[in-house]
Amino acid sequence: MKRHSGGSRHKGAGRQRKTARKTRMAQPADAAQIDAIRKQIAQVAAERPPRWNADPEDVKRSVLKLVLTLVELIRQLLERQAIRRMENGTLTEEETESVGLALMRLRETILDLAKQFDIAPDDLNLDLGPVGKLM
Repeated sequence: MKRHSGGSRHKGAGRQRKTARKTRMAQPADAAQIDAIRKQIAQVAAERPPRWNADPEDVKRSVLKLVLTLVELIRQLLERQAIRRMENGTLTEEETESVGLALMRLRETILDLAKQFDIAPDDLNLDLGPVGKLM
């Protein structure tokens, strides 16, 4: 078998590139480079608004909105279950009246709390992205 004369040249070129890469990576950054990176990070942070505003009133309102949404979801599930039981005849008239009254009062309480915190009743829903709205 004959060896190509250019074969050793290619191996040497590969070693030179690997050595050059190792040299570049092994060099520590100097103070000027670190300062430049810090300035870039600060500039990007200043340009973008924060993802979450930790204002206590906004947090309180957001948590209340989530809680009211979950309570409204549970209320709707209980209402559907009560209707099913009523249609199947497993609730007495007194039980039907009691459950209906409790669900109405719960709905009023949810709406009152939403109104106190300036939350529209339509806002009591969760956007689940590609799945759609929760309710």
